Amino acid sequence: MRIGGLQKLTLVDFPGRIASTVFVQGCNFRCGYCHNPELVLPQAFQEPLLPEMVFNFLEGRRGVIEGVVITGGEPTLQKELPDFIACIKQMGFAVKLDTNGSRPDVLASLLESRLLDYIAMDVKTCLDKYSRAIGVSCDTAKIKESIRLVINSNVPYQLRTTLIKEFCAEQDLNEIKHLIGQANHYVLQPFVHSPKMIDPRIDAQDQYTPSQVESFKAKYDRVKTG
Repeated sequence: MRIGGLQKLTLVDFPGRIASTVFVQGCNFRCGYCHNPELVLPQAFQEPLLPEMVFNFLEGRRGVIEGVVITGGEPTLQKELPDFIACIKQMGFAVKLDTNGSRPDVLASLLESRLLDYIAMDVKTCLDKYSRAIGVSCDTAKIKESIRLVINSNVPYQLRTTLIKEFCAEQDLNEIKHLIGQANHYVLQPFVHSPKMIDPRIDAQDQYTPSQVESFKAKYDRVKTG
């Protein structure tokens, strides 16, 4: 596991649980609006943390921390991921996985092994614009398969899209609505500008206004209740 960082406490990243977040290094996407180039671009990687450091930290937080979020980067690229999650589960913690959906085979294996307690998957845009949005060529059949797996997993989940104007016009959002079918938890996230973005040329002034974001959210968000 290439672990690029550990956030010791989060109250917002794992719904319903007090959690810690593990950040892994390495991603197969190059989304220009990504805020974590140090986890995506190999030339920006720092010396990774040893998994034992994470396990030792969690051991000392039993009874305080309830779950662990694994994000990145893209966690499913890590060949040690199943064993890493299994160790965390054996310690009694719930696990949430953040993924871009590019490796449905890994996702299916983790679900089959009952290693996941929550899944968050980014749906970047409609399928026709996917490669443009992520900056590399994309097999969109894998994205579709991951969406299907998430929706049918019997595990709590969230599908989410960041509202980048170039990739989230009304027509694009309608196509995403069709793509995710009967998904019962889908949210739109506002774009947040950061000087750390992979492509700092993205103009914050040329994005949706807060009122436009709220209008889209009222129309397209699906928030699971009960």
